[in-house]
Amino acid sequence: MSRSPKGAVRIVEVSPRDGLQAEARVVPAATKIALIERLSDAGLATVEATSFVSPRRVPQLADGAEVLRGIVRRPGVAYPVLVPNLRGLDDALAAGAREIAVFGSASESFSQRNLHCSIAESLARFAPVVVRARAAGVRVRGYLSCVVACPFEGAIAPKQAATGAKALWELGCEELSLGDTIGKGNPETIRWMVEACAAIVPVGKLAGHFHDTYGMAVANVLASFELGVATFDGSVAGLGGCPYAPGAAGNVATEELVWLFEGMGIRTGVDLEKLVAAGRFAAEAVGAPNRSRVAGAMLRSEGGFES
Repeated sequence: MSRSPKGAVRIVEVSPRDGLQAEARVVPAATKIALIERLSDAGLATVEATSFVSPRRVPQLADGAEVLRGIVRRPGVAYPVLVPNLRGLDDALAAGAREIAVFGSASESFSQRNLHCSIAESLARFAPVVVRARAAGVRVRGYLSCVVACPFEGAIAPKQAATGAKALWELGCEELSLGDTIGKGNPETIRWMVEACAAIVPVGKLAGHFHDTYGMAVANVLASFELGVATFDGSVAGLGGCPYAPGAAGNVATEELVWLFEGMGIRTGVDLEKLVAAGRFAAEAVGAPNRSRVAGAMLRSEGGFES
């Protein structure tokens, strides 16, 4: 007997941006577009399409405008893009972006390595971006890196993460994605961090972005969900990592998120078989192993299935 659904979660698919930017192989724009369309066909309502960061820094996504223009957009699907500054915003808007994301850090050292500026300087850089985007009717998301640990500073106090969340929220971000960038969090440290951030930002406006370096990502998702977080970032096939955090694994595999929540009777709106097929396509495209345990189990099961 099937159980009746107990609510729903929203999954933000980040593999076309956060996943591909950390993989060594640069794939053609046509392949990126095909991946995005496979992901939206699987039922994902938010697929982060690309980045408008300088191609010198992220050559894997140098074709961002071509990709964004080339997507066959589905009704009800959002295709946010990452922007670092006003020039990136202008390029994104010209390519048809209707949702953007800016990215800060809870760690001063990580901000210097990733953004080449202090936290305060990054916020000053993002402020006009957010103002102009919202004036244009564009939704703005904020990413906050290193919310529980930093590769350079070690443990990050929950109060420090909450300070970063407060700054992005007051800047005008409409949703905050809390990133365990190096995947060192566990359910206890994640709970402390989420509780601190939720004391400042409404929990319904928080999202979890958990890398799986130590195999804790799914446990951390569940710990956050139990505190009221209902939006989670996933990367199909577990693709990705972080160029400025050596050794960090990719974001939690989207397949694991769907398996977890659907098994609990919580709606995701995602067709798992189509998602696994999309993950296989993505892993083959970048020449990386498929790191999703759920995908591996399904593809090994009796009969398997074909895309």
